[in-house]
Amino acid sequence: MAESVNEGAAGTANVPDSESTPPRMVLDVKIEDIGPCKKHVRVSVPRASIDEAYESILEDYSGRANVPGFRVGHVPPELVKKRFKTELSDQVKQRVLMASLEQLGDESDLEPINEPNLDLESIEIPEQGDFEYEFDVEVRPQFDMPQYKGLKIKRPARDIGDVEVQDYLAQFLEQYGQLVPVDSAVKAGDYVTVNIEFKRDGQAVAKIDDVSVRVRPKLRFRDAELDGFDKFMTGAKAGDVKTIDVQVSMEAETIELRGETLQATFTVLDVKRLEAPNLTTEFLERIGASSEENLKEQIRGMLDRQVKYEQRQSCRRQVLEQITESADWDLPEDLVSKQVENALRREILEMQQAGFTSKEILARENELRQRSLSTTRKNLKEHFVLDRLADEENLEVTATDLNAEIGLMALQRGENPRRVRARLVKSGMIENLEAQIRERKAVDVILEHAEFEDVPLAAGASADVEALNRSVCGNSAQDVDADEHEHDHENCDHDHDHN
Repeated sequence: MAESVNEGAAGTANVPDSESTPPRMVLDVKIEDIGPCKKHVRVSVPRASIDEAYESILEDYSGRANVPGFRVGHVPPELVKKRFKTELSDQVKQRVLMASLEQLGDESDLEPINEPNLDLESIEIPEQGDFEYEFDVEVRPQFDMPQYKGLKIKRPARDIGDVEVQDYLAQFLEQYGQLVPVDSAVKAGDYVTVNIEFKRDGQAVAKIDDVSVRVRPKLRFRDAELDGFDKFMTGAKAGDVKTIDVQVSMEAETIELRGETLQATFTVLDVKRLEAPNLTTEFLERIGASSEENLKEQIRGMLDRQVKYEQRQSCRRQVLEQITESADWDLPEDLVSKQVENALRREILEMQQAGFTSKEILARENELRQRSLSTTRKNLKEHFVLDRLADEENLEVTATDLNAEIGLMALQRGENPRRVRARLVKSGMIENLEAQIRERKAVDVILEHAEFEDVPLAAGASADVEALNRSVCGNSAQDVDADEHEHDHENCDHDHDHN
């Protein structure tokens, strides 16, 4: 028979953590700077602390070990040491490591951003002498907090009139429209189904097959933009092949293609024109409006939220420019790279809360991706300043705050709040939402003490941009995700085409 610790299946040795607080250790800690926001930490744990942990765990094992020929609780300690040598060693390593790391966190001024890069498999506690281990860790930057009260802010403002409502109503109804094939030449606003091939010096770089694109002044990819796309495509017919140069963003994921000029060849497969739905009683009921006037009131509310979003973003930009003006400290490039997706998700989350359409959000996402590294570096500095401000002002995110935000998002998307919460949790964006609320509270503190001057808010230009969730550099993993993401956008924007 196999011996075991009397807490589970035979052969196992799962010992629960001791409920008592472990005694403080006399740690020898050396911390040195190894780069921007990076520390190298060397920790030495005295032998006495290791032996104390060993004896405590051995006593626990001896009291519960199940060994043939002995009653539980009466197994000689020397036999326990022999039979459970590996398990005891693992438990001692775990306890000593955890206790020393917790004590290090309490006693040092380290403020880690991420978990330390400890290779637990390679760490072994020696049978004699002190135990030493070392690791690198990314930490929060140290800086003097700037003055954040009494700032002068220009606040953009715009009245929402009947003309603005009517214009946006036309855009709003397009997502419920039906695409109808036409034999005529392409006009601005039409949809073309195309194959696109990208080459550099005659060598194929990437290919996008059978994709539907709306003909607008600017075509925005994840890593490039094509200005004058409407003029380039106007007049084309099914079967036509047209070529144009496109420049890759300097912050594209494919480093060797950054800033390079590619030749983009468009093969037109078909042309479609969008027919907007008529505002019948049946249609209005289907989208949750009691009348045309009621729909216009809802549109006015959406536009009002978008103006508030633009106001908040503009005021936030000015606030952050002023409070980070002195933030000349460096950030490690690997930290910036890791945070790119996080920063993008937070921006998307804010636009979803403000009621922007999926196409408008995708256009903004692609714009951010093309300058993702510089934008993320700036956003990280802003985050550290606002996080420090939130600490100084004792700002916290409550369950009520979180529920209110989720409720608003659910209302705008016509979903159940529980479903929205579940999706946020599953995608990991719930943490982004909490951080976003806390930073917003910090900005609100600044704005409460700011001096405002209202200035005109320019009309948005989102209708000028068509966005494709694809890369001209042919990042295959990225574009596999794009296929699903773009399909979601198409479902969202034209899910009523055949109703």
